[in-house]
Amino acid sequence: MCRQLEQELSVMSGKKLLITGGAGFLGHYLVQVIDYWNRDYRPSEKIDLTIFDNLIRGLPEWLAQVKEHSSIKLVTHDIAHPLPDDMDDDYAFIIHAASIASPTFYRKYPIETMDANVNGLRHLLEYIKQQQEKKHQPGGFLFYSSSEVYGDPAADQIPTAENYNGNVSFTGPRACYDESKRYGETLCVNFARQYDLPIKIARPFNNYGPGLKITDRRVLPDFARNILNNEDIVMLSDGTPTRTFCYVADAVVGYYKLLVHGRNGQAYNIGTETPEISMAELARNMAAQAKALFGYTGKVIITASEEKEYLVDNPNRRCPRIDKAVNELGYCPQTEIDEGLRRSLLWYQGNQVAEEA
Repeated sequence: MCRQLEQELSVMSGKKLLITGGAGFLGHYLVQVIDYWNRDYRPSEKIDLTIFDNLIRGLPEWLAQVKEHSSIKLVTHDIAHPLPDDMDDDYAFIIHAASIASPTFYRKYPIETMDANVNGLRHLLEYIKQQQEKKHQPGGFLFYSSSEVYGDPAADQIPTAENYNGNVSFTGPRACYDESKRYGETLCVNFARQYDLPIKIARPFNNYGPGLKITDRRVLPDFARNILNNEDIVMLSDGTPTRTFCYVADAVVGYYKLLVHGRNGQAYNIGTETPEISMAELARNMAAQAKALFGYTGKVIITASEEKEYLVDNPNRRCPRIDKAVNELGYCPQTEIDEGLRRSLLWYQGNQVAEEA
């Protein structure tokens, strides 16, 4: 990742970076890139990194280890609350990645989800506005939106481009996430326009890989948990919904490129265009890989979720167009899904006990 980001990280060197939600899945990779850059890759071009996280799921072991051997600063803070009074006033770059992203958990905590995506975002946007007023010119602000802003696109909008306005329920069980991300984008666009601020928007499409908690309750870790318990893989749908899956290391390269090079007030899809596979195909692929890796003998079965709203407003297809990110940012995802799933399964095998604790 550092090799692919030499130009972008050099632009950030000597400056302060704030990552909210830095203890999460994507935060793990965002932080590790900076830690490796500072310690091993370009120690003469260090980036001063601070992490804000409410640590609602505890302090991850990886982050505790990073803290021990680096100068990275960790602040326990819930971004939905006002920013700390003693917060530094010269963060040149900010990545707002603090949000519940698992459908199971954001349906359980809808208000908290909206607070992070709206109130937390507004606190940070006001901060960079004040920076500019103090002549501390911000270098870049990245808001993590979501491919969920598109809802369930019509067939003629697949693959989905950034100019598609979406087909989204604003009162359904997923609306707390979908609509707060959409409103967050509106905030970003208007702050960028009115105050001429370098605000950029990422729309992630199904990022996956090592580090995604096996207890996350999204489809890939759920299948992995079945495999490692030597159970049948349980699909909580008929297996026909389709997705493209983007390996997390490829996605994080795209996010840093977007932070530095993206156009102000613009949204960019970050994901992969191919292959678009069904949940049934994903389950069969993972079963076949697990058989080769671990001698897995389970089969794929279909059942219904105990959550009555599990599939309500669930998109039938999700597949991005990424030509905007490719052409404007130099974004180039490289990891094939078979290799990404293999790496993920090996990681889950080695970390299952720690992740379930």
